[in-house]
Amino acid sequence: MKYVHVYTLFLIFVFCASCKGQNKTGPPKGNTRSETKEVTTSYGPNRIVRTIKQDKKGDIWIASWEGIFRYDGRSFTNITGKVSSARFFSVLEDSKGNLWFGSIGSGVYYYDGKSFQNFTTRDGLLNNDVGSIYEDKKGDIWFGVFGGASRYDGKSFHNYIINGDGMSEDRTGKTFPYRPPYEVNSIIEDGTGKFWFATRGNTFVYDGKAFTVFTHEDKPFKNVRSIIEDNKGNIWLGGPDGLWRYDGNTFTNFTQKFIGYIIEDKKGNIWTSSEGDNSRAWALSRYEGKSLSDKKPAVTEIKSNEGMIFGILEAYDGSIWFGTLNGVYSYDGNAISDYKSKRLGNNFYSQ
Repeated sequence: MKYVHVYTLFLIFVFCASCKGQNKTGPPKGNTRSETKEVTTSYGPNRIVRTIKQDKKGDIWIASWEGIFRYDGRSFTNITGKVSSARFFSVLEDSKGNLWFGSIGSGVYYYDGKSFQNFTTRDGLLNNDVGSIYEDKKGDIWFGVFGGASRYDGKSFHNYIINGDGMSEDRTGKTFPYRPPYEVNSIIEDGTGKFWFATRGNTFVYDGKAFTVFTHEDKPFKNVRSIIEDNKGNIWLGGPDGLWRYDGNTFTNFTQKFIGYIIEDKKGNIWTSSEGDNSRAWALSRYEGKSLSDKKPAVTEIKSNEGMIFGILEAYDGSIWFGTLNGVYSYDGNAISDYKSKRLGNNFYSQ
């Protein structure tokens, strides 16, 4: 790996929003609370689904343009239906069981299971367009937004701004009421404690002091949509340059098709959403874990001819869930089920 040094940062805390006596990952006081007003249906969202997660209880949470949906195995509940009309892109259950929902235009919603609190640029968030959410090993919550990232340490927000080709900690306390040119698509902390930021511009690695641009053969990885670390410590990146694996020394390219999302399942298989042979149609594919050491690993296309495929989840039962332009699907190893509002009696429509 070759790093291009961009900025050296002095770790100066940035005051954006503060609160005394709060526990880690708890929201600041003083924000308006909204009681939960749930809307339950027998079907899920019919529009774009960006992120799918499963909580510790086994419920599945879906971030969609119609709101945040919870699926308990029987029915769907639009948790935010009476709270916000915003489009939601991201969802996270933190280590304490609280939920965070990232919206486009309305900031972040914190949900404790009973009521909501909304945090925006007024509270110190860098930008109100929140595309990704991540919790680090310390319990800090990171929000990938347009223009950079915000880290919430349980008391205040600390902001990191993308400046052209670089990224640095914000020491001015300013926020962005407009939409800056680059957004942070994905954030992870790897096994060594370094943070990776995939943006619409460059991909950055942050060691706690400095941000560096991640490159291969002097070429930066741009517009990376997804970064994961697999169970062997390899870093996977997906974007317009295809699917790449980095083992700390060697780069391996598995496809040059545009990659949107990446996950690793319990068996070590890699799942991706990508452009198909016809660039107008997307596919959900599985790379067999046992063949990933081969130059041409075994790849199975599970679903094709989708307009686009977004977030992917492996549920506890082994089923694979994925979001599309028109709702959410699941794959149980044999068949694909569609949870839109097409119904036969009281049953879900499946294909």
